[in-house]
Amino acid sequence: MATCFLLRSFWAARLALQRPGRCLRPASAGAQCRSYARGPAGLPADLLRGDSFVGGRWLPAPGTFPVQDPASGATLGTVADCGVPEARAAVRAAHDAFCSWKGVSVKERSSLLRKWYDLMMQNKDDLAKIITAESGKPLKEAQGEILYSALFLEWFSEEARRIYGDIIYTSAKDKRGLVLKQPVGVAAIITPWNFPSAMITRKVGAALAAGCTVVVKPAEDTPYSALALAQLANQAGIPPGVYNVIPCSRTKAKEVGEVLCTDPLVSKISFTGSTATGKILLHHAANTVKRVSMELGGLAPFIVFDSANVDQAVAGAMASKFRNAGQTCVCANRFLVQRGIYDSFVKKFAEAMQKSLRVGNGFEEGTTQGPLINEKAVEKVEKHVNDAVAKGATVVTGGKRHQSGGNFFEPTLLSHATTDMLCITEETFGPLAPVVKFDKEEEAIAIANAVDVGLAGYFYSQDPAQIWRVAEQLEVGMIGVNEGLISSVECPFGGVKQSGLGREGSKYGIDEYLEVKYVCYGGL
Repeated sequence: MATCFLLRSFWAARLALQRPGRCLRPASAGAQCRSYARGPAGLPADLLRGDSFVGGRWLPAPGTFPVQDPASGATLGTVADCGVPEARAAVRAAHDAFCSWKGVSVKERSSLLRKWYDLMMQNKDDLAKIITAESGKPLKEAQGEILYSALFLEWFSEEARRIYGDIIYTSAKDKRGLVLKQPVGVAAIITPWNFPSAMITRKVGAALAAGCTVVVKPAEDTPYSALALAQLANQAGIPPGVYNVIPCSRTKAKEVGEVLCTDPLVSKISFTGSTATGKILLHHAANTVKRVSMELGGLAPFIVFDSANVDQAVAGAMASKFRNAGQTCVCANRFLVQRGIYDSFVKKFAEAMQKSLRVGNGFEEGTTQGPLINEKAVEKVEKHVNDAVAKGATVVTGGKRHQSGGNFFEPTLLSHATTDMLCITEETFGPLAPVVKFDKEEEAIAIANAVDVGLAGYFYSQDPAQIWRVAEQLEVGMIGVNEGLISSVECPFGGVKQSGLGREGSKYGIDEYLEVKYVCYGGL
């Protein structure tokens, strides 16, 4: 599929990157920078906004917070630190806009989303540089994310015109049942830092296509991408109040999140993030019985059976594990390899890692592994490695902080991993690949399912009967069979168990923002 092709291209052939002419410069101690216009060469200042965007206007907040480059630790600039008053004002603006936006024809909504898509494509290189600057991911991956992100706007611009109802012939001759689909109202969109553009458009594209308005609270580590999207939405002609962005610091995130989940004018919550945070938001949303979509944590198993093509499995493992330095919710977290090919897989996996992976600044040519998002993330990977080694795992390659220092960590492969290790029972969210040996198919399935989450899973096999058995038995929402990259705008994204509620993308994604209304038409 188109999206998988774009993501796969990063691993298939590394295209030369245009090295930026100058690095992002730290803000001076006394400066009130709300943009970093002196960013990489060629980056237009009008995309680098630092104020909140509410009701079609750029509004400052009483305070600001710094945004840092995870590769260097330098301050990129400062952004409006919105609190409770700003959050309530954004909700009110979205509610006021909803009264008219819900009545806009589907053709016009479709046209506006398409214009937004076109502007993203026209500015794709600059948007990608913003992602690399604030998240650290390699520029090639950032370019892939922007294409993926824009495709959601294109997809939902088309789905806007395919919101169908039904006519039901009832048992009574003089009655007909009509089924209407109507927008739920204001949607609060809370997004993570690891895909700062795509996680917004995947939600917002569906919401706006359905006739909803939105208030976006981006992650505090990566607010610039959300604000750049606001600038383009405004240029596309999205009416004031339909798309609002309220960045906030980590210290204010809790209170802003609570406002969005409890304000009676908000009808829908869509959140991507950790399971722990999702549970808190669900608790807040329960008091007003809001519609919720949750895409939460994963602990993806990657199973390789004896019948698998080992080279194909290694290629899939590389793509699944090390995209964004292992910082994705669908990354393979637990590698389960059958005894007959275990040694061969570990050997070839290590060789592929040593040959293909290069740690460095995301703007540097040839970099495949950028920094982790912050020191806390590095400490977690380090903790998982130390715990595994203490319990008997062997470090095949990597295993420590990278010589570059800061937030960089070596891509790490562990053999002889066991199911009692933290790297098997917890989501690492980093460049760590622990490999467990198993004997029987039933054993692998039991290990894979012995967790309370179930977002994605992967397995490699050439046995058709086994493929059907395992695909049906794995307790996850998405499965890659002989494939390490599964995300696509055309296909439903979501998990089971404590990995979330609802689906995003695909033809099903728009249903999350629609209410079904039954009308009984009598007297016929």
